[in-house]
Amino acid sequence: MTKDINKLKLTSSEIGTLWGEYVNGTMADTVNRYMFSIIEDKSIKAIFGEAINTFDKQKKQMAAFMKNEGFPVPIGFNEFDLNQGAERLFSDIFCLNYLHIMTLHGMLGHTTSLSVSVRKDLRNFYDSCDKDGKKMYHQTIELMLEMGTFQRDPMFYPTKGPEFVSSQNFKDGILGKGRRLAATEIISLSFNLKKSIMAKTLSIGFSQVTQSKEVRKFLEDTENTSDGQIQSLSNIMHKDNLPIPRSMETEVTVSTDSPFSDKLMLYHIGFLFQTGQAYQGTGLAAAMRTDLITTYEGIILKNLTVAKKWYNLMVQNKWLEQPPLAPNRVEIAKDK
Repeated sequence: MTKDINKLKLTSSEIGTLWGEYVNGTMADTVNRYMFSIIEDKSIKAIFGEAINTFDKQKKQMAAFMKNEGFPVPIGFNEFDLNQGAERLFSDIFCLNYLHIMTLHGMLGHTTSLSVSVRKDLRNFYDSCDKDGKKMYHQTIELMLEMGTFQRDPMFYPTKGPEFVSSQNFKDGILGKGRRLAATEIISLSFNLKKSIMAKTLSIGFSQVTQSKEVRKFLEDTENTSDGQIQSLSNIMHKDNLPIPRSMETEVTVSTDSPFSDKLMLYHIGFLFQTGQAYQGTGLAAAMRTDLITTYEGIILKNLTVAKKWYNLMVQNKWLEQPPLAPNRVEIAKDK
């Protein structure tokens, strides 16, 4: 007899994706709600309003999935992490760019979640999340293009026909003797630059308003780390006379009035550095030039150090929620 597939128990991976998407989603939603309150441009404000409404629907569905399986819904982030009425910390332009970058994160997260989901109702849920993410991606791109704030990746010019690698020198890129960057390498270079620019800008803004000296020190360190990554990747682009995405430091105001809890700000920066590892790993895998390989390796190793400091600080302050764990069979046997 065929079982109703929607009555199957959710697997550990399925619960894990719901838990992670809930925590990360509530983090981004809290930031979106603050940005919605300060944005003056009507077109940008409308997109943020739609993003908030969309996540509100998704949040309820994720909570229902977990409750129905008997799992507690994580606390994540909520109104206690938002200082209503805080002064403006970011410009409208930065807010739109933030929503665009975080939408890209969401799309990747939904795809990953779908790829490990078996139960049909959960697959349908992530399908709908993916559609919502794609819609938001198109909306942010269109508005940024309309406003003239979206910088497209470098343009290449076509060759006369297909070509093959003819020398071992193709992989060289040290001391200026290597070949020019390949279009396949630009993909990760450009995206990682945009991600590092976002991390640096948020680190600057958050460091201005945090109440904790330890958190401020960490944010100053992540600002410097992000800046170092920007310089390393930019130098590679500059050697081929290619443009880089513009910086956004000037989109941060001089406000010292914190819109968010220290817990949210610290978690957010850690989130960006942890997800950055995946994109940098992709860049490393696609790199066919020795200087690119060594650059990505250096960035990844540095990010691991940042992640360790972040983890220690989150645990020290009791801010890091614990995800569902596998049963401890030894302890279960002891309690018998």
